[in-house]
Amino acid sequence: MEERRQLTEQELHNLAMNIVGKQLEEDGFEFMGINSKPKKNPQYVCLKDKILHFIVVRNVKYPKSTTMFDNELMGKMKDHANKFEAKTYYAGVGLSNASNQELPVYLNEDYIVDYQGLIEI
Repeated sequence: MEERRQLTEQELHNLAMNIVGKQLEEDGFEFMGINSKPKKNPQYVCLKDKILHFIVVRNVKYPKSTTMFDNELMGKMKDHANKFEAKTYYAGVGLSNASNQELPVYLNEDYIVDYQGLIEI
């Protein structure tokens, strides 16, 4: 039997990015730039209705709220976006183990997604 392997921070971030990216695609956003490094912001630069959008994606550890964000970071992002006449959004994605939310998320095992959508800053 294969040993359980906990997802790394980068893997959790990539999973969160995929969840947000799928929603953006479904909502008609055109991807201009994607950065999958967790500390490089924004993660997505998109165009929709001729308006530029900067989107910061964060994997949020259970039991923290997916709608709470770092005000200082998002303020800096908004200032940066304003220079480009862009809108700024935060996308917090909670990922937790489906059998016990206190346990880590493991590779090839069920998990719970808590994603409330984009929050405009």
